[in-house]
Amino acid sequence: MQKPDSLIFDMDGTLWDAVDTYAHSWNVVFGEMGIDKTIDRHILAPMVGWEGKKVIETLMPEFDHQKRLDIYATVNNRRHSLIGDMGGIMYDGVMEGLPKLAEKYKLFILSNCAKGIIRQFINWADIDAYITDEIAYGTNFMPKNFNIKQLIDKHDLKSPVYVGDTAGDGEQTRLAGIPFVFVSYGFGDTDDHDVKFDDFTALTNYFLNL
Repeated sequence: MQKPDSLIFDMDGTLWDAVDTYAHSWNVVFGEMGIDKTIDRHILAPMVGWEGKKVIETLMPEFDHQKRLDIYATVNNRRHSLIGDMGGIMYDGVMEGLPKLAEKYKLFILSNCAKGIIRQFINWADIDAYITDEIAYGTNFMPKNFNIKQLIDKHDLKSPVYVGDTAGDGEQTRLAGIPFVFVSYGFGDTDDHDVKFDDFTALTNYFLNL
């Protein structure tokens, strides 16, 4: 791989694991709305990285589209406070690696989450100083390949790479026409990658030494 000028990171499964917090937000809202339904980690983890439309269709097949959207909006509003209170689990090496990488590359976060969730994560983790920009699926409801291109155009990136943990991340990265960096410790698996890392420290060392 040639040396990039920027690293665009997926969030869930790449930088942190907040599945328990996400599941709790669903259950709080279901309880408040009198919906007899419980979401646990086992149900939600395989959906990490999915676009919101697919998540709500899978989790709530019994409701019509508008009802799903209404519930999902309530869940995401509740997450804004829950992330601040509960946070998640940062993967080993992330907090140490991001400051070092930011000295050499522009860093971005691009996720299939709702609008505002990336900002909540950045604030909770106190990493704002290292992140140049972020974009979420909930900003425009467009797929990752479109949003990767948005960041490329906005910041005039010449040789970015996308770092993610699922086959879907790889597919979207290929559609955007840039290299895909796969991290194996997250929620998915794929053999279609340009380079693979089993931990964030190895990723950090690789890009620092390019």
